[in-house]
Amino acid sequence: MSTNVSVCDMSQEVIDLLKKFKLRKEKNIAAVVLKIDKASLKIILDEQFENITISDLQDELNPQQPRYVILSYVQKHDDGRVSYPLIFIFISPQGCSPEQQMMYAGSKTKAVKDCDATKVLELRNLDELTEENILDKLKLFK
Repeated sequence: MSTNVSVCDMSQEVIDLLKKFKLRKEKNIAAVVLKIDKASLKIILDEQFENITISDLQDELNPQQPRYVILSYVQKHDDGRVSYPLIFIFISPQGCSPEQQMMYAGSKTKAVKDCDATKVLELRNLDELTEENILDKLKLFK
């Protein structure tokens, strides 16, 4: 029997923010960027973006730091429909410390569950955070 052990828990502030974020009515791309506070071992808000492009989001993130990004994405389908998937993105750059990688990797499963995200992407560097890559990954979830 296996059990999931979480290294860090989500702060109540972040849980409340994500509930509101999931129900947002805006029809644009938005992101909530989360980080782990080593002192409290809590997942806390790092930054929040409204009406941002994927390329601008990539520019805003530190390429040396792991982060969780909850992305409200605008997906235009071939048949004309538009959907707004909530995507959990775990960014774990290869240059960061092993301690950080362990904290983020050990907390990811519970963080995904707390976010109630159905689509999860793992990226090893920020160059992988592109519109094309996100669309390719979303096709796998059909």
